[in-house]
Amino acid sequence: MKLGILREGKLPRDRRVPLTPDQCVEVQEKFPGVQVIAQSSTVRCFSDEAYRLAGIPVQEDVTDCDILLGVKEVPVPDLVPGKICFFFSHTIKKQEYNRKLLQAVLQKNIQLVDYEVLTDRNGFRIIGFGRFAGLVGAYNGLRALGLRNRIFELKPAHQCEGLEEMLHQLTEINLPPTKIALTGDGRVAAGAVEVLDFMKIQRLSPEDFLETEKPSQPVYTQLLPGDYAKRKDGNIFDLMHFFNHPEMYENAFLPFARSADLLIAAAFWDPKAPVLFTAEEMKRRDFRIRVISDITCDIEGSIPSTKRAATIDNPFYDYNPETGETAPPFSSGKNVTVQAVDNLPCELPKDASFDFGRNLIDKVFPHLLGEDPDGVIDRASITKNGKLTERFSYLQDFAEGK
Repeated sequence: MKLGILREGKLPRDRRVPLTPDQCVEVQEKFPGVQVIAQSSTVRCFSDEAYRLAGIPVQEDVTDCDILLGVKEVPVPDLVPGKICFFFSHTIKKQEYNRKLLQAVLQKNIQLVDYEVLTDRNGFRIIGFGRFAGLVGAYNGLRALGLRNRIFELKPAHQCEGLEEMLHQLTEINLPPTKIALTGDGRVAAGAVEVLDFMKIQRLSPEDFLETEKPSQPVYTQLLPGDYAKRKDGNIFDLMHFFNHPEMYENAFLPFARSADLLIAAAFWDPKAPVLFTAEEMKRRDFRIRVISDITCDIEGSIPSTKRAATIDNPFYDYNPETGETAPPFSSGKNVTVQAVDNLPCELPKDASFDFGRNLIDKVFPHLLGEDPDGVIDRASITKNGKLTERFSYLQDFAEGK
């Protein structure tokens, strides 16, 4: 069996890889009969020469591979018919900008396995770049805070050699008493917590956070859905009920918006769920938050100030609560500064790639290259044999252009 690593073709270019050169060697040793090939690329964080030195063939043509591994969406012209392809397709929410991609996958009889829906027998995701999104998102939020208040300047994460250097940058700054609210408790939030704990920022319960008006040192609190959403009917919050019936809830975040200086948004948001706060609430004089690091980057989703995705080179912009318009970053003290980069792990491509490849080898390949009694691969297959699989049949109208 031949396994090919695809060149990333989506713009802007993504430098991450699904497997590092050393991990390619490990795959061949762990799974006899599997040969790994890398498609030639000038943009990935590990050069073609690095793969060759590891003994991995590098070639332009990968049509002889049985399985193809990418990271981001594969451009339609680059899709190879009849293959098993792994990548983040961003189609399961009927994303309009990828409708043609899904149509082409079906037309070319590709078995599309989407990393985003790879789960274990209990339904928990087993792979992703969430930790690094959280790490860089928290760092960028602190960087924006320093620049906005002119108290310190942090080196951009993508200019750091790796995670170690990025974290070292944080040891060089003196963060004044600041109140930070973090939403979520998944992989993304865990990455953000790593940064805050690395800085030895004091953690408070949500209740203590609200009661502490003027802390003597930086503090943060981690908020779960029960802290920022409440039932419309007045009944007690129930997490599973919230997941199953998000439309029956309304936002309850405003007390934290009155109390926090920096918001790090790392919680998954269902469009049926209430927003974290509204544009009208952002106009209130007691809305205290002035920097928002929106790691989730849902455009005009749970956070109204996220009007567009930012870029790694230009990660910040301001939001004017009165007009609802964006402005250049740090242009007015009345604005809210937003960090909304939608590909944060790309800022630390080598570390993120190593972490991702580790999970591929340990949690995915045993099912892909061996027996799969739990149906891990089938469950994550959006298409197969030129059709949508049963689990993703709800995409039929979307795929038909309706």
